Amino acid sequence: MRERFHLTQYSGRGADGNHNPLQSLSCAASSSAGNFAAMNTDALLQLVQKYNKPVPRYTSYPVVPVWKDDLDSGAWKRELAKQFHLQNSENGISLYLHLPFCESLCTYCGCNKKITTNHSVEEEYLKAILQEFEMYLSVLEEPPIIRELHLGGGTPTFFSIANLELLISSILKRSKLHSQFEFSFEGHPNNTTAEHLEILHQLGFRRVSFGVQDNDPEVQRIINRIQPLENVKRVTEQARMLGYDSVNYDLIYGLPKQNLQSITKTFHEVLDLQPDRIAFYSYAHVPWTSRGQRLFDEQDLPSPFEKIQLYLKGKELLTASGYADIGMDHFALPGDALHTAWINGDLHRNFMGYTTQKTKILLGLGVSSISDTGTAFAQNKKSLHEYYEQVSNYELPVFRGYFLNEEDLSFRNYILDISCRGKTTFKNEDLRLLETFTFPELSSLENDGLIEWDRSGLTVTVTGRQFIRNICSAFDLYMQRSKDQNRQQLFSKAI
Repeated sequence: MRERFHLTQYSGRGADGNHNPLQSLSCAASSSAGNFAAMNTDALLQLVQKYNKPVPRYTSYPVVPVWKDDLDSGAWKRELAKQFHLQNSENGISLYLHLPFCESLCTYCGCNKKITTNHSVEEEYLKAILQEFEMYLSVLEEPPIIRELHLGGGTPTFFSIANLELLISSILKRSKLHSQFEFSFEGHPNNTTAEHLEILHQLGFRRVSFGVQDNDPEVQRIINRIQPLENVKRVTEQARMLGYDSVNYDLIYGLPKQNLQSITKTFHEVLDLQPDRIAFYSYAHVPWTSRGQRLFDEQDLPSPFEKIQLYLKGKELLTASGYADIGMDHFALPGDALHTAWINGDLHRNFMGYTTQKTKILLGLGVSSISDTGTAFAQNKKSLHEYYEQVSNYELPVFRGYFLNEEDLSFRNYILDISCRGKTTFKNEDLRLLETFTFPELSSLENDGLIEWDRSGLTVTVTGRQFIRNICSAFDLYMQRSKDQNRQQLFSKAI
């Protein structure tokens, strides 16, 4: 669960010192990637240059920088209890557990993590996270009905099998399960064992996501993630033998030393294993907040235009292999639950990314975790020391958050519609705000062929699917009102 609001900086040049447009990119596929790449090179370059600007990923609206650092924890608890009693019995809740520890630093990573090889930290953390859960139970006053549970990190498989079993079983003992529950976790191919997979499967987990990122040895060396393909193949086969319904991979484009040849090889190797879903993320270079990235030579990073080549090549290979582009960064095979939800118009998006479960309440436990009632957000303390201190004092460790007003709720729905369904319908009561702040942006987007729209609503075009974040930003009233020129220090670039 990661809100990536970072800027990506580049040298703007290729390894030979020159820009390298789409000359080497195959446009044979009849997919949206192929259609996009088949555009006139100059027109494509203009679109990339125009829209490659810092914009949020919209896992929330309003986005995190708008939130207040002096969250009233009492008001937060009251709002959570109110919405919980309205939603729990019918829809259940989503539960996110952040497990922050990693044995080594992947230098590209911008997530909240703690690097250590000392596994004695597991017990203290589990004690704290379970105590936090107990505090929430006292607020909710009745057992939560868990519809969705996700273990994120960090590296959840850093934790021993016994401790993971203790964590999950302790939570399930104090909860009920929704009839359509879905449990998932993030695993590192190097340290996810058959025993991890087996015990978690016994506890109800049916989806696992493995961080692959890139298979090229030179790229792996630079990002300090040496991960043999054999390990990815092993855990994939083990998960399927045990009965996991969905095995997913994370890949990243824009990493140092990546090029068309290397990313093509990675995709051929990955597609041979037929993961059910692939999240193809854009690398965000933020050395001012992620110190490990200061080890990179920025001359090794692809230029913005080279980066779009990497994305289009990956998308071309994915669509040629039968994967559907279901939204920002995410691709799924027909038959996968995410693909089915996309086809049926039931896709949802929250801090865990795209999901098939349309719960309005997301409860985040652990350091830096974010909770969402549908009407309010709250984020936990981001340092382990502060998190432990508040929990030990039997205080909810929230410090930052936001309560949504009616305007926020309405425009949040527009953004969700666009990011999940590629279209939205305007409400008459919002027309004044839309006319003032959004329609002028939509006219520009339409002129560039990214959307089709009128006063009743809009639809994203094939070309526009590459710029979903930019389209969503037209409905971000905080951004439109402020035209904040300092957002380059807050959000990643769209491409």
